[in-house]
Amino acid sequence: MAPPILKLDDIFLSFGGAPLLAGASLQIEAGDKICLVGRNGSGKSTLLKIAGGLVEAQSGEVFRHPSSTVRYLEQAPDFAGFNTVQAYAEAGLGPGDDPYRVTYLLSHLGLTGEEDPRMLSGGESRRAALARVMAPEPDILLLDEPTNHLDLPTIEWLEGELQKTRSALVLISHDRRFLEKVSTATVWLDRGTSRRLDRGFAHFEAWRDQVLEAEELEQHKLGKSIEREEHWLRYGVTARRKRNMRRLGELQTMRSNYRGHKGPQGTVQATVSDAQESGKLVIEADKITKSFGERAIVTPFSIRVHRGDCIGLVGPNGAGKTTLLKMLTGQLAPDSGTVKLGTNLEIATLDQKREDLDPEDTLANYLTDGRGENLLVNGEQRHVTGYMKEFLFQPEQARTPIRNLSGGERARLMLARILSRPTNLLILDEPTNDLDIETLDLLQEIVAGFPGTVILVSHDRDFLDRTVTSTIAPAVPDAPDGRWIEYAGGYSDMLVQRKGALEERRKAEKAAEKPKTQEAPAPGSSKVKLSFKQKFALENLPKEMAKAEAEIAKREQVMADPNLFTRDPAAFNRLASEMEKLRAGLTKMEEEWLELEMLREELEG
Repeated sequence: MAPPILKLDDIFLSFGGAPLLAGASLQIEAGDKICLVGRNGSGKSTLLKIAGGLVEAQSGEVFRHPSSTVRYLEQAPDFAGFNTVQAYAEAGLGPGDDPYRVTYLLSHLGLTGEEDPRMLSGGESRRAALARVMAPEPDILLLDEPTNHLDLPTIEWLEGELQKTRSALVLISHDRRFLEKVSTATVWLDRGTSRRLDRGFAHFEAWRDQVLEAEELEQHKLGKSIEREEHWLRYGVTARRKRNMRRLGELQTMRSNYRGHKGPQGTVQATVSDAQESGKLVIEADKITKSFGERAIVTPFSIRVHRGDCIGLVGPNGAGKTTLLKMLTGQLAPDSGTVKLGTNLEIATLDQKREDLDPEDTLANYLTDGRGENLLVNGEQRHVTGYMKEFLFQPEQARTPIRNLSGGERARLMLARILSRPTNLLILDEPTNDLDIETLDLLQEIVAGFPGTVILVSHDRDFLDRTVTSTIAPAVPDAPDGRWIEYAGGYSDMLVQRKGALEERRKAEKAAEKPKTQEAPAPGSSKVKLSFKQKFALENLPKEMAKAEAEIAKREQVMADPNLFTRDPAAFNRLASEMEKLRAGLTKMEEEWLELEMLREELEG
């Protein structure tokens, strides 16, 4: 194994009160692609800053290879002294670095380099900082929420860049799909300490659940041991005094460990307040259009939204998603066409800019609208501190000004307020920004089980796939021209349909280019047949697929043992790796068989 180029060991850090980090570790080797995961407030960003040399730990070992270069993605870049974004990004280059890398990265991140840094939006500042840290191709790249404010095409481009980079990576992100595609190892920061899984994020949640189950079992066993020892001390046959004192000391140690055990942080528990049911037809838009000057944002677009629909809007930044959303909800009048809203609508909106938040307001005042200590949730009076606990806020935070909250806490606070009010139409504009994975899980459950109607704008592909019933996207994704198309299903379904439509168009164009004298073979004609190799594959692939399914089932049966990971983690990891390869092979065989079967049917008419 290669020596680490950066190592943090037994890191301790406290800002008063309970320690934020208490024995956390992080080891980075050349070529590592690590995702750092944990709840909001678990210390992920702090640990990353310690790795980057921006924060000093109170105790613990910090080792950085003397020759290694480290770059850290700043949340709030300092543009002082730079007249252009190009100059700011180039200042991150080292001797011998290629200046063209800056131009290349800025171009793909949607910046020209000529922008005045003082005039940049928050999202543009983030893109400039991303170009600055990536351009030198450092030995270690530390990225804290690199996909924030990026649109889907840019996120997918960034995935490709990070997959092929020579830099070792440590990533913090709430975007599941992004982590799954980029990471090859996972470090879980939990209750001040860290655990490492030498597999990507796709395997994290199953592993985490097994670790927590094993921990719960150990606590249960410890409790039973304490009961047995207490019974022996009270009722056992009197033994030598020395032996009694030893066992009493062991009992005190067990009790201390049992009481001192800090369980995992709770999960958010919430339901949407019931509202009167809306009419069956929620929104009807007929040939609506919108332009700003010469630029068409929406060309004639029609849609009918029914009660129970969950509709996602996707597209690059600047395509007009928020404009279309405002037109559909009656906040913005179309240039032409009509929008009719249904009856009995109770609308709740989560705005991506969090404009509803007054930084000087307190949490309690914001949740109750200044009406004392209680709020009404589903017709029941609730004390504000009790309701806050359901969203992982502590009672002492009730009088805390909102300006002191992190981005994730602000998003959680707005979610708490929205869910306390009766609603049957949820409008969510970038709802996943700054949410940790557990809160994202809650939001997914709420949206998926919401009895009313949901319209949301999001760049989170996994969130879209898990929630929406249809997806609205630009007809031309790379160069939006105002045309929008509604696709059935989530983001992945949209990609499949878009690919199918593109292939059909190509086939039609190819057919149109053929000379008129050239005639295709008649169905059933012997001029075109499956090759011997294709026939053999068509006949034998089902047998190979059945074998693969049987091998997968065998491993699933062994891995169903809940104690396997605790007893033999090496065997568990080996089986999981074999399962992954078998499933990938099975998918490939299924796709090949399907293509051959479709070809056979086409040739046979």
